[in-house]
Amino acid sequence: MEGLEKFKVSLDIIVRWGDMDALQHVNNAVYIKWNEHARIEYMMKLSQSLVDKNIGPILARQDCKYIYPVTFPDTVKIGIRVCERLDDRLIFETKIWSHQNNRIVALIHSTVMAYDLIKKEKTSIPSQWLEKIAGIEN
Repeated sequence: MEGLEKFKVSLDIIVRWGDMDALQHVNNAVYIKWNEHARIEYMMKLSQSLVDKNIGPILARQDCKYIYPVTFPDTVKIGIRVCERLDDRLIFETKIWSHQNNRIVALIHSTVMAYDLIKKEKTSIPSQWLEKIAGIEN
């Protein structure tokens, strides 16, 4: 799977018949859901629960480049990695690969902020997240 070697966190998702829309390809919103699954999988590797000491991740932004249509039946492999670390946010890159078409079908970038659930404001990325990211990505 060319292009997925750099992604240390990945998962396979079976495409369901109901994922397709009237145009007989997977609906654009489903790619966003798949990205959510991958992002949560990654965040769970950083913390046993998604909230540590009242700090949790919130999605601030995401954009998806749809490259090639996916149809039922298929299985997609989703690779996700942190491609940039800032003081208060992580930038994730996600690639979605179709087994049936043997190619990348979508590229997604997501920004996840560290959010203080008590103060109701963004905060710095917890040091334990950064330590675990280093362990995952290296």
